Amino acid sequence: MANYTFVNSEFFYLLALPLALLVWYGLKHKSNASAILFSATASINTKPTLKQQLRHIPFLLKISAAVLLIIAFARPQSSTNWEESTTEGIDIVLAMDISGSMLAQDLKPDRLEASKNVAMDFISKRINDRVGLVIFAGESFTQCPLTTDHNVLINLFKDVKSGMVDDGTAIGMGLATAVNRLKDSEAISKVIILLTDGVNNSGMVPPLTAAEIAQKFGIRVYTIGVGTEGFAPYPFQTPFGIQYQEVEVKIDEKTLQDIATLTDGKYFRATNNNSLKEIYKDIDALEKSKIEVTEFHKKSEEFLPFALWALGLLFLGFILQITYLKQIP
Repeated sequence: MANYTFVNSEFFYLLALPLALLVWYGLKHKSNASAILFSATASINTKPTLKQQLRHIPFLLKISAAVLLIIAFARPQSSTNWEESTTEGIDIVLAMDISGSMLAQDLKPDRLEASKNVAMDFISKRINDRVGLVIFAGESFTQCPLTTDHNVLINLFKDVKSGMVDDGTAIGMGLATAVNRLKDSEAISKVIILLTDGVNNSGMVPPLTAAEIAQKFGIRVYTIGVGTEGFAPYPFQTPFGIQYQEVEVKIDEKTLQDIATLTDGKYFRATNNNSLKEIYKDIDALEKSKIEVTEFHKKSEEFLPFALWALGLLFLGFILQITYLKQIP
């Protein structure tokens, strides 16, 4: 009992009732003792039988059951369970470029599908976090607001494809839309993961202006540039079907680095599938370490064992009364 705390400790005053009944029962049976006068007792067996010795057991079982029920009503709680918590209170918005250049196949099967697969794996591991999705090309919109229902988010993620919005690369608009989703958040940590493979060439909001707004709202931005060094195979539609042509990879790394630096984030470059996976692992580890909670005290309800033992004792007493210890008036 030393490891228990009791929510309704006032119920312990009721323990006076079974104690009073125990005293009353003892006094009653003491006063009921009878005596027979004989000139000699040699011919009489004065040793009580086993049944006589056990006749008080049903009453004692009822008293014990009453005590256990009172303890159960007092709601005992165990305070011996401790949990490590490292991902409490993070809101994350993924801002993903879906422009036509994301169909380049320097990542397999292409940049967009590779980015989606790695991001969905990342989402599935952030069990305690709210995660949202913003997509952008020539303009931006919210595909999924912040949610803890990661299954819904992943299903919406699967539907993302190039061509959903006008083509182009509006990095500033994508970042601004993601900031808008996080600006009213009361989470301990607010994070945007911005992924693109190009240079800002669309939209009315410059990328660094959006970054300054993110900084004012305490939002950290991790930027990822996707694409190999040099040239990458890009599909073109021709009268003879899809043809692939080597296209120069142009990523505005300077702007992405400035966004990350301004918001206390970090810039990453993904040149292949493995490096992209490692980037998300790094981000996962960074966010866990930034708001690590040392210990969390967890209490568990422990009334059920006491209640079950009480019912068991009552049942045992009842069985004894109608069988072996049955008394005939």
